Amino acid sequence: MVGFDLIKAGGWLMAPLVACSLVATIIIIERLLALRRVRVLPEQLLNILRGWVERGVISPEDIKSLPLNSPLGRIVATGLDYRHRNREIRRERIEDTGRHIVHELERFLSPLGTIAAISPLLGLLGTVAGMIKIFQIVSVQGNSNFSLLSVGIAEALLTTAAGLTVAIPSLLFYRYFHARVDALVVKMEQETLKLIDVLDAETSEGVVRQP
Repeated sequence: MVGFDLIKAGGWLMAPLVACSLVATIIIIERLLALRRVRVLPEQLLNILRGWVERGVISPEDIKSLPLNSPLGRIVATGLDYRHRNREIRRERIEDTGRHIVHELERFLSPLGTIAAISPLLGLLGTVAGMIKIFQIVSVQGNSNFSLLSVGIAEALLTTAAGLTVAIPSLLFYRYFHARVDALVVKMEQETLKLIDVLDAETSEGVVRQP
């Protein structure tokens, strides 16, 4: 009830700030789950890729047990689908799949960054609106009616505080998720290059095994 009273006291600009807060919370929770290392780079898949690199050959038994429902798994699946094609086509398809995956990993980060940018501006707008209300009250009734002046003061302060409260965690998570995506992309690139080397070696030696 106290929270609702504060929102009401902050004026109409609290509505978009509350909406921004809800959207940011949903995005943060969704990205925390989506960008887990175990989901993007499953350990089982990494172990199989390491085995292929060590042996220099792709095992048909391993292909059947590959967890291909992860971002890295989709890249591996693309490489295996085109392993009988020439090197240029195979690399082009893998890179194309990688670009789509990077785009998916960065999904919703732009809206989160937008929320982090506009929330303080909404708070500032609320501050200006509150100050205008104070000046209107003073011009009409003078500065003796503190109860009316407090309405404008509350609106000015609450919207500023609300805007910063939404913007600060949104900006922190926006930066964190970008760093997280960069780290995951680097790791996927490393594993993809190892896979391409194995596929190139098998193709050049003519010993590609059927699954």
